[in-house]
Amino acid sequence: MIRKLNKDDNDSVMALIGHKPAENLFIIGDIEAFGYESDIQEIWGQFHNEKLIAVLLRYDRNYIPYSEQSYDVKGFADIINSNPAQIEISGLKHVVEPLQKLINRDVRKHSGTYYAKCTGLSYEISKSRVQCANYLQPSEYAENVEMLSSIPEFSTGNFSVEARELAEKYKTGRTYVVRNEQGVMVSSASSTAENSQSAMIVGVGTRPGFERKGYATICMEKLCSELLAEGKSLCLFYDNPAAGKIYKRLGFTDIGFWTMIRYELK
Repeated sequence: MIRKLNKDDNDSVMALIGHKPAENLFIIGDIEAFGYESDIQEIWGQFHNEKLIAVLLRYDRNYIPYSEQSYDVKGFADIINSNPAQIEISGLKHVVEPLQKLINRDVRKHSGTYYAKCTGLSYEISKSRVQCANYLQPSEYAENVEMLSSIPEFSTGNFSVEARELAEKYKTGRTYVVRNEQGVMVSSASSTAENSQSAMIVGVGTRPGFERKGYATICMEKLCSELLAEGKSLCLFYDNPAAGKIYKRLGFTDIGFWTMIRYELK
């Protein structure tokens, strides 16, 4: 049986997804931010013998399914197909794969990345080493956006002062930066989608010409150690194997492949 969920189902939802906070970062964050009765968000659940076994969350036009076993793929597909707007589906590849076959519209874009998580760093952080990583201040937002936009890998990134302001206002993200001896902002690392249990690491980059000096690692050490000390599980996407090696040295391990599919209008 599939039905819409409400706040009375929250304990059942958290029993299903709460023990894997990195894998369910977006679902947990959206529930904490918008609850079960928001116009921008809906959540459905599949029950078997009165036990919740699968959830489907819609935030705006994006759907995220999650289950740890076989679920009613057709039932979730029927819910998604009933939306006439342009839609997106994202989630762990093994959960999304059976669902995508039943979506009755053309694919506009299909992409995927490695998905990794960290529940503890693999080595002890030098407190003196990370002292040069500082919390990004409002007066530095524009400079940080300029620096990130100068990095070729981020040429299509959506960086803005407004996004930094919103992350600070709603405490959904934070950024640490490093400056060199001349005072130039040379590297930064950020979190996003922060919730009570997890956070995603994004925007790890170094200004061109200052690579391979350990600046980004210092930013990551500071950011990750702080988040982990708050009891949060960390996760990140990556599609560059070289970057993956850097993250794994810190203590990240692969947990799967994250699929994102954008569809045309019905």
